[in-house]
Amino acid sequence: MKNISFITCTALAVTVLFSSCNKKATKTDEVAVNTKNTNSNIKLPIAYINVDSLLLHYQFAKDANESLIRKQEDSRLKINTMARQLQGEMADFQHKLENNAFLSRDRAQQEQTRLQKKQQDLQEMDANLSKQLVQIQQKLNEQLRDTINKFLKEYNKDKKYGLIFSNTSNDNILFADKSYDITEEVTKILNERFNSKK
Repeated sequence: MKNISFITCTALAVTVLFSSCNKKATKTDEVAVNTKNTNSNIKLPIAYINVDSLLLHYQFAKDANESLIRKQEDSRLKINTMARQLQGEMADFQHKLENNAFLSRDRAQQEQTRLQKKQQDLQEMDANLSKQLVQIQQKLNEQLRDTINKFLKEYNKDKKYGLIFSNTSNDNILFADKSYDITEEVTKILNERFNSKK
């Protein structure tokens, strides 16, 4: 009798223990499931800006780019005009030289030296104009970067992003959920601010 009672008590204890463990396991599973569901709703405090799109649609960037292109075209026109003029003078010199039109060898040498100096000056001018254009482009890029960085500091006071990435030609971010892309909103606000200053 004692054995049956002991076995019954033991069986009852094992059943209670198993039932208790099973309830804990079920609660743990529920917590895990709830955690999974909660994690999918959490949005990390990060964002990214597609820089190519921003530069394409931000009016300040478009104006700066247009200004730079005009300067490059003006520079090219000036150099090409002077190069054609020099080419004409060199052809004229060669024609005179072939026809013995110079009064003396000394006079021909002076003209050749003058044309060589003019060619050298033109090459230096071309190099200087190219250097100036590079400096102008760097200055415009710095202004653009400063404008965007200052804006993002102000913009982020309300948004509270911990990190904002820049994405250029999909180089930095291989995949991102579209909900993290703030390019359109940033571009819109930047354009509104830029147009209000005009």
